[in-house]
Amino acid sequence: MSLIETIRNNTETIIGEAELEDRMHGNRPLRVKLGVDPTRPDLTFGHLVVFNKLRQFQDLGHEAVLIIGDFTTLIGDPSGRSSTRPVLTKEEIIENAETYLEQAFKILDEDKTTVVYNSEWFDKMSFEDCLKLARKMTVARMLERDDFAKRYASNAPISMIEFMYPLIQGYDSLILNADVEIGGTDQLFNMLVGRALQKDAGKQEQAVITMPLLIGLDGTKKMSKSADNYIAFTDNSKDMFGKIMSISDDTMWDYYRLLLEASDEKIERLKAGHPMDAKKHLASALVGQFHSMKAGKYELEQFEQVFSKNKIPDDMPTFTWSDLLGDAESAPLFEVMAQSELFESKGAIRRLVQQGGVKIDGEKQSDPNLTITPPQGESIFQAGKRIFFKIVG
Repeated sequence: MSLIETIRNNTETIIGEAELEDRMHGNRPLRVKLGVDPTRPDLTFGHLVVFNKLRQFQDLGHEAVLIIGDFTTLIGDPSGRSSTRPVLTKEEIIENAETYLEQAFKILDEDKTTVVYNSEWFDKMSFEDCLKLARKMTVARMLERDDFAKRYASNAPISMIEFMYPLIQGYDSLILNADVEIGGTDQLFNMLVGRALQKDAGKQEQAVITMPLLIGLDGTKKMSKSADNYIAFTDNSKDMFGKIMSISDDTMWDYYRLLLEASDEKIERLKAGHPMDAKKHLASALVGQFHSMKAGKYELEQFEQVFSKNKIPDDMPTFTWSDLLGDAESAPLFEVMAQSELFESKGAIRRLVQQGGVKIDGEKQSDPNLTITPPQGESIFQAGKRIFFKIVG
């Protein structure tokens, strides 16, 4: 397989492919840019898709430039949005960014990665500098963006500062003299702006590589933190394994291809077997990558114990009655479960009980107001397929 064929694997689009191939045979390593905005404190498996491609460039001897978009996060990337993003404070952005590098280096080679924060140059710009940059783009060109066009047509608000976002992302490429920029398919417009700014400045234009967007846990929308349908790099091994097992069989093959970078031949072999076996292999492999192979094996054993053999897991949280409810002599079922802090809300608990998703010592419950008293020994609570906890008297 040639160098360009290796890079082309799993990509959606490559703009400037011929020039990229020439540069890859040149006498210097390429500067390959990827930007991440710290909107939340964790990276997701959606990021893993582009990190895998960036690491691939590193393995071929090129320099990865990871931009922490502490300045761009103040604006909020409008890509794929139907409304304006909520604004974060600088303090929130700094707090989120602190965790990013530790997570990123689970995938990237730290010795071959240059880390920069785009506030390094944007904080130094004057308002006049901003106006000069704004002159590089017309409103008509901005409205060519699909998400802007849809919002404009539906009279949804678009702030002026959102119009600036593609210019600011493109300016990063100009400042860094990027040879290549990697991003999801929703970043194509922004990355093409980088090419335009480089050309306008008489510089060599960066190649643009777009990667497919990973489908989230809901099976429909792209994986994102704002949609809360994601698997985080920082998820514990149990949660990570359980979330992966919850995806649809169709979605699973995209995870094999984009996250584990499995070959078409391997995927076809797996498709010839049972989908459950393939999904368990996927989950244990990804847990192994982010935690350890031992952790991946353990979570697989626990999953099979609970789901295949209908046994109780070995590692469930254990509480005393007084831990949860102090001196109370009784409490409604929903309140007992809420005090465990294992659930999103009391409303979610009520719905789960009413839908028949809660068992106490193996007996299904349907009344969220059922009176619960301290157990004479221990009681095991099961909620759905994944949450177990024990209360002892």
